Amino acid sequence: MGLILMLKLLLTFMKIKYGKNLKFKGIPVIFNKKGAEINIGDDVTVKSSFLSNLVGLYSRTIIVTRAAGAKIVIGNNVGISGATIYARKGIYIGDNTCVGGNCKILDNDFHPIEAESRNKLLADVKGGDSDLVPTKEIHIGKDCFIGCNTLILKGTVLGDGCVVGAGAVVAGKFEDGSVIAGNPAKVIRKIK
Repeated sequence: MGLILMLKLLLTFMKIKYGKNLKFKGIPVIFNKKGAEINIGDDVTVKSSFLSNLVGLYSRTIIVTRAAGAKIVIGNNVGISGATIYARKGIYIGDNTCVGGNCKILDNDFHPIEAESRNKLLADVKGGDSDLVPTKEIHIGKDCFIGCNTLILKGTVLGDGCVVGAGAVVAGKFEDGSVIAGNPAKVIRKIK
């Protein structure tokens, strides 16, 4: 009980807003850069210990804003298991969504594609706030299920009720009720 209380105090210190009944199973890595924002809704469960999800978690959950102005908004009744949610711009997860074990949700490429820009970024002492890193918001609707070991890339928009199959690599816009699978991920059927 003491560790969880300390974690919630740390969240408050980092100006992370969280709702009632926030539950932790294991200790996640959560960091909010100065000038960024993390909002976690009511009744959210964050699993970070190996046995908290029997799919087999590779690491603790990581929720990080990396640039001033970045935003992560996690809705109500969301479950997250050993996932990485890393924002330089914005990641929005709707109510009643399940983020499966070891999922990565990344709104940026971490580095530029062009060698000259990459070398310039490496030479930058600060390294964190660079406009050289390609970034685009991610929007995940409500009532979605994101399977284990998936990769949700920058600019992805998942409509309400989407299901993402295990191991999918997702980029693009998908309508409500889409079942998405593969690499690259595509719609394999629709849910009515």
